[in-house]
Amino acid sequence: MQSILIITPNWIGDAVTTQPLLANLKALYPDSKIDVLASNWVSPIYRACSEVHEVIEAKFEHKKLQWGLRKQLAREIAAKNYQACFVLPNSFKSALIPWLANIPFRIGYRGELRFGLINLALDNPSKINRPQMVGHYLALSQLLKDDSPLSSIELIPKLHVSNTAKQSVERKLQNNNINPDSIYVMCPGAEYGPSKRWPTEHFAVLAQKLITQNSNHQIILLGSKSDHALAQEITAHAKHAANIHNWCGNTSLDEAIALIGMSKAVVSNDSGLMHVAAALQIPQVAIFGSSDPAHTPPLSDRAEIIWLNMSCSPCHKRACPLGHLRCLKDILPEQVLATLNRLK
Repeated sequence: MQSILIITPNWIGDAVTTQPLLANLKALYPDSKIDVLASNWVSPIYRACSEVHEVIEAKFEHKKLQWGLRKQLAREIAAKNYQACFVLPNSFKSALIPWLANIPFRIGYRGELRFGLINLALDNPSKINRPQMVGHYLALSQLLKDDSPLSSIELIPKLHVSNTAKQSVERKLQNNNINPDSIYVMCPGAEYGPSKRWPTEHFAVLAQKLITQNSNHQIILLGSKSDHALAQEITAHAKHAANIHNWCGNTSLDEAIALIGMSKAVVSNDSGLMHVAAALQIPQVAIFGSSDPAHTPPLSDRAEIIWLNMSCSPCHKRACPLGHLRCLKDILPEQVLATLNRLK
């Protein structure tokens, strides 16, 4: 197998959990060239994967077929003569490009009307007894070789910070007079919805307590543009605002990866950046509310999960169906601080 294409998931956290699949494919086919076709949103994750030869970026839009774009990409990909393609999303449209490009082996899970588009397939697991996402993706590599040495691959994603991104972040820190040796990163967002977001007032109290512990501590709030307002709420609630910096929407994902990689610790919700921190082996506290830490945990020995495991959770709802959000509100800043201090 000389060349393999990966059609990647569209969420940052899911993208991180595909890295062990890439590592296993590289172990099975050490001389192969592994390329990925990724949306602009997640492509930085694959630039941080040492197994990837080329990242082909595409401006895919959520819930849109974009037939013209897919035909154009299929023509370009056909010219590269891939022998196999792993289609990691379950959607019909994600399977179109490798089929149009006539890639011989098109591998994925059975999904949305994909009969014929996928010609080597596994059944999707039930929603009741779902495996961890790392194992879910890794299992697909067995379809090419029945004797794949899955047991020899560590089920812990690993990312690598690029020198270019690190230098860019170092310049930003210098321009803002922030000591790179004293950074705590807090990630207040979660794209899924409010039921995965720890209250902003709790983040604010935690930030205050960290700065009270050591006045040199600098708190950087990290996330996308949609998280900027959440970060503003945190700075508005906090007393030591001079040591708290709202960088939500002001960094690229490449830079966010680099910044997390140089931080002392990360506090986050169950989000894509939580998985980034785990893959960089940074000390972290991951706060879970409506989601299930057994399904999407941060896979790192340096991660601590706080989840109250209430009778109503995991509900997997975007907003609390009971209206109280106790699964998150009852996780107090003092508990998170004590957990952070144990991680040092």
